[in-house]
Amino acid sequence: MSEIIVVLTEDTLTDADVEHITDLYVDRDVSFHVLVPADTEQNMLASLVDHLSLGELREALDAALRREPEPVRAELTAHEQLQANVAAFTATGATADGVVVADDPLPALRAVVADTDVSEIVVVTLPHALEDTFHRDWASRAREELKVPVLHLYTGTNQLG
Repeated sequence: MSEIIVVLTEDTLTDADVEHITDLYVDRDVSFHVLVPADTEQNMLASLVDHLSLGELREALDAALRREPEPVRAELTAHEQLQANVAAFTATGATADGVVVADDPLPALRAVVADTDVSEIVVVTLPHALEDTFHRDWASRAREELKVPVLHLYTGTNQLG
């Protein structure tokens, strides 16, 4: 029976992200269970600070002027991201499935860990200055609450969060 690796991501994974993740488990029999939150509640201040910390002035302005996404659109986007992520894992020969979860993914993570034998959790996000600094990011919260190893990767890079 293969080990279950939960992959929590806020976006569509890049090819490099999938390669980094699958390379971690190349010598193990694993299956990937992907969770993608439907981003219905964006924190405007956190988005603004995130973009400013990365020197993304235009994106910071867009974040300041943008309203929260409509729930229906957020759900559709999350489903599209989930399909692309599962397809990316299966394209490498890995076994993968997944679900769209609520905006705060911690309750869904808690349920998956309680219901299945999860070996590890891999969280893939963009850098989030406020959340990462104050350890309120998904990976830090999962480490605090769950008794499962958690790895935090920044999307599109080989940097650890």
